[in-house]
Amino acid sequence: MAKNQQETHKIQAWSLINRKYLGQGVRVKRFRRPKRSQIRNRVLLAILMAKDMKLSRLAEELSVSSRSVSAWVYEGRIPSRTNLDKVCRHLGYPPHILFNEALLRQSPIVCQPTPSRFMKRTLAHSPQHNAILTGLCMVYDFSVTDVSIWIGVHPGTFRKWLHHCHLPTLALQEKAENFFRIPRHILFADCELH
Repeated sequence: MAKNQQETHKIQAWSLINRKYLGQGVRVKRFRRPKRSQIRNRVLLAILMAKDMKLSRLAEELSVSSRSVSAWVYEGRIPSRTNLDKVCRHLGYPPHILFNEALLRQSPIVCQPTPSRFMKRTLAHSPQHNAILTGLCMVYDFSVTDVSIWIGVHPGTFRKWLHHCHLPTLALQEKAENFFRIPRHILFADCELH
C-alpha cells in the first residue's frame, strides 16, 4: 500500500512540474540565430530580414522547397536559372546583387569592435528604404548608432542612408564597404534601384 501511495505522489509531482513548464507556452523566434560563419549569402538574408519574410514563406511563395532556400542562404548555393529569375522578380533585385559569386565564395565576417544590439524601434518609427543596409544591421545584431560610430559618421547621417535611401559620398561609401566587407554597389543598391 505504501508503494502505491509513493507512485501516486510521484505522478502528482511530475504533473505539477509539467504544468509549470508546459503551461508557459512556447516562444518561437521569427528567425533562427545562426552562427556568423554559417551564413554564406548575407545579402539575401539581410533583405529577407528587413522585409520580415521567413525562409519558409519565401519558399512557399516561389513554389520551391524550404531546403533549397536554406541552401541559398546558409550554403551559398546559386539557384537554377528558373528559380533565380523567380527570386529576383519576387524580391525586386538583379541576380548580381542577390547572388554575387565573389561574395558567396569569400563570405567575409565583420569584425565587431564592441558588443551591440539591433533595436526594433529602428524599423517601427521610420520607413526603411535601404533594405540591404538595414538587414545587415539585423543579421549582425548591430545597433544603428554603434555602426555609425564604428564607420565614423554621425548617427543621423547613417539613418538617412537607411530610411531615406540617401546616397553618401564615395569616401563614406568606401568606409561602409570596408566595415561590412560588401562592395558599395551592393550595399547601396536600393539607392540606385528605387
